[in-house]
Amino acid sequence: MLISIVIPVYNSEQTIRITVDKIVAAFNDKYDYEVILVNDGSEDDSDKVCRDLCDDNPEKVVYLQLMRNFGEHNALMAGLKIAKGDWIITMDDDLQNPVTEVVKLAEFSLKSNYDVIYTKYLEKCHNFWRNLGSRFNDKVANIMLKKPPNLYLSSFRAISRAVVNEIIKYDLPFPYIDGIIINTTNQIGVLEVVHSERAKGKSGYTLRKLLRLWSNMFTNYSILPLRIAIFSGFIFSILGFILGVMTVIEKLMNPELPLGYASLFVALAMFSGIILVSLGMLGEYIGRIFLGINGKPQYVIKEKYEKRS
Repeated sequence: MLISIVIPVYNSEQTIRITVDKIVAAFNDKYDYEVILVNDGSEDDSDKVCRDLCDDNPEKVVYLQLMRNFGEHNALMAGLKIAKGDWIITMDDDLQNPVTEVVKLAEFSLKSNYDVIYTKYLEKCHNFWRNLGSRFNDKVANIMLKKPPNLYLSSFRAISRAVVNEIIKYDLPFPYIDGIIINTTNQIGVLEVVHSERAKGKSGYTLRKLLRLWSNMFTNYSILPLRIAIFSGFIFSILGFILGVMTVIEKLMNPELPLGYASLFVALAMFSGIILVSLGMLGEYIGRIFLGINGKPQYVIKEKYEKRS
């Protein structure tokens, strides 16, 4: 069986050669495989390193150069669409997924009856902000996607060909691969693996990118935010009615009581805030629909590079 390993590359000139060389050394005698490198608008010399890797490993390494930085999930979509494997492994480019664990995931996938296998780290070695964002993303996914609480949505995962065929049908500009997976299958396994410290460089995942990823999940794969807005509007309408009745009764019982400017201002500010948040949420949904209709690209491939032996 063919195994495809898809690696999004972003400013990883110091690590991507080591990563691919270790994969090639470990997989050469074990599996039929291919490595797909997707350069997501790197600003360093990652492009040259990836081309050299293709030259050094003809027919084993394929390189896609994107026109600009589209984001990890968009880059993964580009890689998944050209992957030929029966199983597709996605992983990071920063040496935090040791090659021994890649082999372990491949062996587990080939023997399992699952459609998707997510990895679970025995101890995560990300920085504080990345861990904080991941925990927040995990809690939101439990609610928005109805994800099992014990399932960690790791970027280091193995996906069967049948599920990949469904993932690549998604052609809108804001993909969230884990959301598509959860909507496609419930045959999901978990494998515990080792997570290493980042050897060189710094993570390309900023707090801004984590928030953008959360926004994709929040608005693309659930209408729960709109239902929350409706429910909040209903609750606050009832509270407003009760407050109005209480004000009338209080005034009738005590005609000398001055009008409550403070309470009126607080109520007005509260209700206006709810309305503006709801309109903003609705606008986010409509804006994404607008961008999709107007053909905002999911990604743009500048060049596909591979060397034939």
